[in-house]
Amino acid sequence: MSRDLTPDFAAALAGRDLRPVIFFEGHFASGPLRLWSGLGEIGWAGESWSGAGALLGLGSIEETSEVVAGGTSVSLSGIPPYLVQLAIAEARQGLPGRVWLGLLTPEGQIVADPVLAFAGRLDVPEITDDAETCRITISYESRLIDLNTPRSWRYTHESQQALYPDDLGFEYVAAIQDREVTWGRG
Repeated sequence: MSRDLTPDFAAALAGRDLRPVIFFEGHFASGPLRLWSGLGEIGWAGESWSGAGALLGLGSIEETSEVVAGGTSVSLSGIPPYLVQLAIAEARQGLPGRVWLGLLTPEGQIVADPVLAFAGRLDVPEITDDAETCRITISYESRLIDLNTPRSWRYTHESQQALYPDDLGFEYVAAIQDREVTWGRG
């Protein structure tokens, strides 16, 4: 897939000294969480991003020329066990998450503009627990996964009444579905 790269980003990619970083933004019940793969706080896109360092992990992100519903996972390790319940309570299936790939200058500044590598919706959080710390892995799926979901909505009077009780627009659909209509004969 071709990407619109800024000239500075393309030049940094062509350079010998690459300093890649990952930005993750996930939405949870209490609001967004913004992490990046470095240390400390950093500002980008008008937001403050907290450094997670090596504790932030990212699953593979694959791009193909086919229309395929892909996904990835984001993990955070080193979490104290008492925060696990909070993490479970905050995760809501269907909330958005995005991952960007960025580059840093030798001075630690962000090269404009990081590239959106993945955008999807939260699927399932998974927790791996040992005696001292935990790892939380959150799976994200592409919106294309919706193409595999059957729709229960039908163009019937009953379905319309469930959504709009006063609307009678589909009242006669059942009566006309088997009716033979003659056109053009006089």
